[in-house]
Amino acid sequence: MLLGIDLGTGSVKALLLAIDGTVIAEASHPYTVRSPKPGWAETEPAEWWNAVAIAVRAAVKEDTEQVQAIGLSGQMHGVVLTDSHGLPLRPAILWADTRSEALLKAYRVLSHTLQRQLANPITTGMAGATLLWLQASEPTIYATARWALQPKDWLRLQLTGAVATEPSDASGTLLYDVLHDRWAIDVLEALHLRSDWLPTLVPSSSIAGALTVTAAEHLGLRAGLPVVAGAADTAAAMLGSGLSQLGMMQLTVGSGAQIVMPRSHPIADPHVRTHLYRTAMPNQWYTLAAMQNAGLALDWVRNLLGFTWQQAYAEAFTVAPGCEGLTFLPYLTGERTPHLDPNARGAWVGLGRHHGRSHLMRAALEGVAFAIKQGLEAIADTGTPSTELRLAGGGTLEPAWRQLLADVMQVSLYSVTVSAASARGAALLAGIGSGICDDAQAIPQAPLCDSPVVPRSPNPNLTDAWERYQSLYPSLHQWQESLRPQHDV
Repeated sequence: MLLGIDLGTGSVKALLLAIDGTVIAEASHPYTVRSPKPGWAETEPAEWWNAVAIAVRAAVKEDTEQVQAIGLSGQMHGVVLTDSHGLPLRPAILWADTRSEALLKAYRVLSHTLQRQLANPITTGMAGATLLWLQASEPTIYATARWALQPKDWLRLQLTGAVATEPSDASGTLLYDVLHDRWAIDVLEALHLRSDWLPTLVPSSSIAGALTVTAAEHLGLRAGLPVVAGAADTAAAMLGSGLSQLGMMQLTVGSGAQIVMPRSHPIADPHVRTHLYRTAMPNQWYTLAAMQNAGLALDWVRNLLGFTWQQAYAEAFTVAPGCEGLTFLPYLTGERTPHLDPNARGAWVGLGRHHGRSHLMRAALEGVAFAIKQGLEAIADTGTPSTELRLAGGGTLEPAWRQLLADVMQVSLYSVTVSAASARGAALLAGIGSGICDDAQAIPQAPLCDSPVVPRSPNPNLTDAWERYQSLYPSLHQWQESLRPQHDV
């Protein structure tokens, strides 16, 4: 059996996979994302390490001797600064962190040639931007750190004692030459950032080390198990859900929402609204539309209104499409695609006395659906429209919510019947790297459901709501700019 570990933003998942692709067991354990200042997002890596042990022991149980290899997946873009022994020097700074915003100007004055290498929008939360902040604000830690690691690469260091990274995570750092598949050393030099703390690049499916005795005791496993390099969570999820054919698109809804499309060549978005990253397979890339506020915003609204999830869906869908003129912007943590604005903020607009909490909840669901539609349109603008989407992620299980997504985007949604796709992808990489699976084509693919969610005819009220939504961000942008938080530099 193969063990996949996915180090997510708010919890870790461990999944035990049989060689035939059957999921034997899975478990998860949460940890805390802290915000000590507005716009900050941090987690203590020690909490990751403790949670990994709990989740792995719960998934593996008495099957310890059956585990043959370990693969990893993890949240993208973060930074873990460590000493030479891998001990963190400060809390990890995560992808949702916006403290580096004032320092993005260093990227924006780079030459066109250097920016073209990056092939991605310049946004906060990426490792390169975070390192600029650390250099300016915590110079002692910056100077003394030995390694700057992505979250899953720090976890692998704890498992094996070996330092490495791989292209799918490296390509999301804004320190990587995506077009030529290597570290962008000339970009680091132009930004006056260190390059000596960047790990060696290895293939995602390569064996990066063996499980140490100390780590084996912590996880309740056998020492010496091969640990494969692994992949960034989105790349691992693509593998785990069988998304490999060119032209296919998949929507994943969790805390955020992502629409991904595999590519055979690295084609950057000329409008620089979508991202271009490496997959877990050699010589493959994917375009990504990333919307930061999906389940995150809906959960905030649900809690604010005092609903359980069952109540939230039941009451929201008693309200007619368009919410009788009420519109919700879900930008609680800024937004990436299509606005690239860390200072964008959420709002309910159009409130009247006739609106109740059911309207507020329905408007939130519509607002998130509209945000996802904007991401789909941004990918279509790169030259690849789609009339259907594969649907994955735990945030799309409610049938009425799925139907709303289909109606808003006017595409058919084919639900992928695999849970914990990133953890499954990590386990499959373990199989490839250890030689148990010959290659990606030999992996059993995740099936699609037989009955897609088909969009209904466009509803005039929903069409009007979409037009209101599109006009709101530009209308409110100037006012929201006046509320910009002051960042430490």
